[in-house]
Amino acid sequence: MPVVLDTLVAVRRTAMDLLARREHGRVELTRKLRQRGAPPEMIEAALDRLTEEGLLSESRYLESFVSYRARSGYGPLRIREELGQRGLQRSDIEQALRECGVDWREKLEESWQRKFAGQLPRDARERGQQMRFLSYRGYPPELISRLLSGKGGDDY
Repeated sequence: MPVVLDTLVAVRRTAMDLLARREHGRVELTRKLRQRGAPPEMIEAALDRLTEEGLLSESRYLESFVSYRARSGYGPLRIREELGQRGLQRSDIEQALRECGVDWREKLEESWQRKFAGQLPRDARERGQQMRFLSYRGYPPELISRLLSGKGGDDY
């Protein structure tokens, strides 16, 4: 039986249930509450109150998202794009990426090791394949080129 979101208390409870599972951004939480039938004015009021209480935090969401995606082997370009699609401010995204403390060279090498077992490309076809994969994962082309040219970590 679906929950009816016709009161501020019901909207707040549903938002808190979603936040209990994982961090959400304001835009994402608004979308989910609208899908569940909550009126826009109640959503705004509930989310404003959750923000005031510190239960809804864009910075916590950004930190959590960047950390999760980096651990999953994705690079900064891909993460930046995904966060942009989620309606977050470009300046907030850039700040989160700067402050996350992730060594992107190390993450690039881990992804490459996992996928290609540390085998440098033997020909142009293999080089293209490895470059496309790592680019798709969101790593900068200059880091990929250095890695695939066989230069050590100190040369990055």
